[in-house]
Amino acid sequence: MVSLKPKTTVKLRASASCPSHSLSQISIRDLEFAIDEPVERGGTNTGPTPTDTAIAALVGCTNVIGHKCAASLGVDIGHLDISVVCDFDRRGVTLAEEIEVPFQNIVLTVEANGNATQDELDRVALEVAKFCPLSKLFRNAGTNIEENWKCKPA
Repeated sequence: MVSLKPKTTVKLRASASCPSHSLSQISIRDLEFAIDEPVERGGTNTGPTPTDTAIAALVGCTNVIGHKCAASLGVDIGHLDISVVCDFDRRGVTLAEEIEVPFQNIVLTVEANGNATQDELDRVALEVAKFCPLSKLFRNAGTNIEENWKCKPA
């Protein structure tokens, strides 16, 4: 029997048409979506801002990796409700001054409606912190992430 070795590194690709200073019409795989600025900043509010998109990516990654980690641990987390509050230093995007850590602090709240106990959720959270690429990206850039995993009340 032939054993196939999965690739450990792949190329992620995106392209964009940018018809204005704020609007980027992004193409990834067979998907298209917009990243834009709100009207008050000269955009058309067609999509989330680039910084909003980064935070949304953290939410999506937490969901995907959370379920993978829970499955590997045999923990039933059910469905997740995830919210994020981020302290973002805007001085960089306003060109006031260079900011080394613009995403200063993130509070990530994850509520699971499965049968997991709090101890099991805490184990899942530790695994997610080890494997979630977006969490690692933010942390390695100097962002403090406070994660609160909890059982959703019935």
